[in-house]
Amino acid sequence: MPEITSNVSFANIAREIRCKWSPDNDKSSLTAAQTILMSHLADLKADGRSVKRVVCGGCMDFKIITTAKEPDFGKFEEGGFAGEEAIIKELTAVDGITSVETQTYTIEEM
Repeated sequence: MPEITSNVSFANIAREIRCKWSPDNDKSSLTAAQTILMSHLADLKADGRSVKRVVCGGCMDFKIITTAKEPDFGKFEEGGFAGEEAIIKELTAVDGITSVETQTYTIEEM
């Protein structure tokens, strides 16, 4: 298992796509973000990856967190994170969605 320090090791790496949505128009941007996620879900979950969705009604956050086992992360990255570019393009085109960003980090159940 890879280590960051002698007491911080990891077996999983996550790729997060996040954005802000607007409560305007009966939360239509949140509805659109969920529709975009669902249209890409099978590709994101391929090869045994797991996907979690986070929605915060206070901060208006929408996050897609795709987790891969560490040995498989390179393949996921080389494959363009299972269509991440298209997801970002689709999210960015939605009226009311702002601050579309990505981040990679380790993630472990404790």
